[in-house]
This record gives sequence, structure tokens and C-alpha cells, in this order.
Amino acid sequence: MAAESPRPGRELSSPASPTSQFGVQLSIDQLMRLVSERASDLMRTQERLRSLLQANRSIVSELSLPGVLTRIVEAARDVADARFAALGVIGPDGTLEQFITVGMDDDTVHAIGELPKGRGLLGALIADPRPIRLQRISDDPRSFGLPPNHPPIESFLGVPIQVPGAVFGNLYLAESRGGSFTEEDEELVLGLAATAGIAIENARHYEESRQRQEWLRARAEVGRNLTTDDPIANLHRIAESVLRLAAADVVSVVVPEPESNLVRVVAAIGTGADDLQGARYLVPGSLAGAAMARGSGVIVDNAEQYVETTICPAYADVLGAVMALPLATEQGMAGAVVVGRARSGRQFTGSDLEMAESFAGQAALAMQLADARANEERLALLQDRDRIARDLHDHVIQRLFAIGLSVQSIAASLSSSEHGARLIDVVGDLDETIREIRTAIFALRENPGAEHSLRSAVMSVVSDVGPALPERPDVIFVGPLDTMVDPGVISDVGAVVREGLTNIARHANAMHAGVRVEATPEELEVYINDDGRGIGDTRRRSGLDNLRRRAEEYGGGLTVTSSPGAGTALSWTIPLEAR
Repeated sequence: MAAESPRPGRELSSPASPTSQFGVQLSIDQLMRLVSERASDLMRTQERLRSLLQANRSIVSELSLPGVLTRIVEAARDVADARFAALGVIGPDGTLEQFITVGMDDDTVHAIGELPKGRGLLGALIADPRPIRLQRISDDPRSFGLPPNHPPIESFLGVPIQVPGAVFGNLYLAESRGGSFTEEDEELVLGLAATAGIAIENARHYEESRQRQEWLRARAEVGRNLTTDDPIANLHRIAESVLRLAAADVVSVVVPEPESNLVRVVAAIGTGADDLQGARYLVPGSLAGAAMARGSGVIVDNAEQYVETTICPAYADVLGAVMALPLATEQGMAGAVVVGRARSGRQFTGSDLEMAESFAGQAALAMQLADARANEERLALLQDRDRIARDLHDHVIQRLFAIGLSVQSIAASLSSSEHGARLIDVVGDLDETIREIRTAIFALRENPGAEHSLRSAVMSVVSDVGPALPERPDVIFVGPLDTMVDPGVISDVGAVVREGLTNIARHANAMHAGVRVEATPEELEVYINDDGRGIGDTRRRSGLDNLRRRAEEYGGGLTVTSSPGAGTALSWTIPLEAR
């Protein structure tokens, strides 16, 4: 048999050469390395995404705004694997009002000094809120360079944080541990910034809700706390509440001065309060005046143009945002509350003004109710005193009169005996007692603080000078003083009584003093006596000379009698017919 020949077109196979086998093996290794690298990248990306998710959960779980901002900065540094991270909060004026850093110790931050305000490269992100990624920060023409003592940085990544309706701030990352920030870093930080915007808005709402609850609680308490009759103490309580609730640095309460175009600071607390207390300034040009004129609250971001800053030196370099709140009552404007924050603090918001204005309105209402309650108590006291005075007049004095008449009639029948003379002395004592009771009745019926009558003017002086004497002076009024004495004489009588009692308190070393004011159809006499050591030989009698001139202007005179150990008697008289 012939051997079978091979099929046409088919070649006998031969074993693969080592070269071809080696080439196939290289392709498999490369493929495995590529797959391994891709798997590592996927795992690293998965880890970074997991880190981003954990960061998002950490951010949204925080409710306080300061806590949220701190967590955002820390999370951004971890997600982007950067050495340094910062968050700049944009203020109303377009600069950075707050700058939170992570990655630098306190000594480094202190050595750098003032925190950035948002100029240069940082300001570029404020002006145009789009991400900025640089391999070398020094290559960007907008970079102003680093401040002294700042650690060196090369790579930079900036991303804006947006809240509904505005840009809240910017995230700044520097010095990537991988050498430079990548597009993936930028995407991850942008995702974090989106979550940060939501968390910030939630924290703001939570903070505002908490603040509103605090203001409402203070509103409820203000009526209960304003229970004292001292209005200044009440205003201090209002100032303390506003200082705490508004996170302010200084609060002052001003009230209008009667019959003038001025306001006076009656309560102040915080920075410069000691200098501010008691200050007076014009209503026009003041923030308090603007609030009272409008009848609603006013906010300014910088108070330099207002007069309040010129009356308190402590305000000059520290005061920034200010708001003024009117204290409006049914009778008109009772005053205003001026609230200030330091320049380094945040600005007042519309929500701050709304809550503070509501509190001020409630405080004004509470003040009005407290005044009304105090007036009711004073009226009840006056009514009670009037009832007592009426009972003394209608019962006690009338009985004393009857007793005096009876004793006088008995004394007349015994006029020749010793007993008759003693009864006459008893009648004199009864008359003196009746005069003292009448003086007490007048004091009960007189409205405290009133100075429209001669009696009230004398009693007011006695109340002022009396505490300087060992005992309160006895005061007796005789005759129809308020009907016969010209009102123009009242101030002179008050001056006589004040000078006489003051001399007794300073020089007489007396234990007892008395004042008698008596009016007859012919003359008015003010008689003041004491049981002290007498005037002595001193030549300084300018006060008595003034009293003598006052009497001589009315055609009257002054008589002073004094002897050592027997006290001093002063008689100031003016004619009533000559008026």
C-alpha cells in the first residue's frame, strides 16, 4: 500500500517555539497587573467613597452650627487627603468674617497672627464661586503669597459651599499628600460641600429655633421678674436678658429726658458699661432716636456714624454691628434698647431683630403693667392714709377739743387755786398735742413727691435733712398757710428750713430740733429751734446773711438768739399784708 499523502492545503503542525510561548506569557502578566491595578483603584475609590459617606453622616448628625463647621473642615481634609484645611465664612460685606482651620497647632496659628479676610486667591473664590485647583499655588497670579510664619504649601484646592439662595463660604485645602490634588479629589470635595450646605442650613434652622425658644422663655419670664418698684432695677434686668440672648457685647437702655431733645442711659451692661452709664446724648443722629422715631427696630452693620460711639471711649475700636429696639407703650415711647456686638463678631440678622424686637415689646408692656401696679399700690396707700387722717380728725381731735373745753371750764371755776393753774397747763398741752396731730394728718394726706404747696415743700426738706439729725425734727403748721401765703414764697420758706436744719446737723451737736411755720393775717413766721451748744463766736454766717436778705426782700427780718448750752432759735418773718 502506498502511503497516504497529506491533505492538500494543510501543513503539519510543529511544537510552539519558546519565543512564541514566552510572548503569550508576557501578555497574561500584563493583563493581570492591569486588572490588579484597576482593582486597587476601585478599592481605593470605594474606600474614599465610604469615607465620604461617613463624613456626610458625621456632618448631618451635628446640630450646632459651630460643631457642623468644624466637622466639615475635618471631613474635607480626610476626604482629599490634605495636610491643611480651612473653612472661610463670608460676611455681609463680602469678606471672611470667620476662618476655621485644621492641621495647624495653636502655636502656629498664633504665630501667623491675623486670620485672612478673603483677598488674593481666597478672594477670587469669593468673587467667582467656582472650584480652583492648582498644582502650585505660587504660579497663580492672584496669589499674594503666604503671611510670615505660615507653613510652606504647594498644591491648593478651593471649593464653594452654597446654601439656598447664597454662598455661605469656601473650603480651602492645601498640600495634598499625594503631591497634587486630582480631578477625583475635586469631585469628592464638591460632593462633601453639597452635603455641608444642607447641614449648615439645618443647623441654622435648629439654632434659630433654639434661640426663638430662649427669647420666648425670656418673654414669659420678664413679666414675672419685673416685680420691684424700682424702675432702674427693672431696666437692668431687661439689659441683662438682651445681652445674654442676643450674644451681644454691650447693651444700654435709654429713656427720653423730660422737656428736652436728649436721651439718658439709665442702664448699661457689657463693654464700656461704666463709661456709658448716665451718659446723655441728642436724639437726632442717634440709633436710639431712629428706632423711637420709626417705632420699630433698626440694624446697622457699622455704628461709626452714630452718636452712641462718640460718648463711650470703649466703643471706638471694638463696636461693629448694632441694633436698636424701641420700648413702645400705649402712652408713647418709653425709651430704647441699644445692642452692640464687637467688630470681630457676626452681624445681626433679620431673625435676630425680629426676636429681640418682640422681647422689647413684651418688656415695655411688662414695664407699663408694673408701673400701673405700683400706681395702684400707691393709690391704695394714699386712700388708707386718708382714711386714717380722716378718723384722726373726726374722732381723736374732736374728742381732744371736747376734753380741752371741759378741762378749761373746770379750770375757770378753780382759777384761784393751785389746781386751776395746773389745769390751765393741761389745756395748753392739749392744744400742742392737737397741733402735732394736725401736722401728722397733713403728712398722711400729702402725696409723696408733691411740691405744689408750702406744707409739702417744708415736709420735703425735713425728709431730706432729717436723717442727718439724731431725731426727726418736730414739725408744726399753724394757720391757713396754703390760702394766705403767696406761692412765690414757697421756695424761700423751703430755703429757710433747709438752711436752719442743715446748720443744726453740722454745728449744733443737738439731740432735738423743731420747726414751726405759722401764718396770721399779718405775717408769716418760720421758727426753728434746737437744744444744742449754740452758734458760738464764728464769723462765717453767709447762710444766715442770705436768709436775712430773703426776708428783707419781702419787708421782713431775721432774728437769731443763741446762748451756750441753751441752743439756738431762728425766727424768719415776712409781712403778709405787704404782698
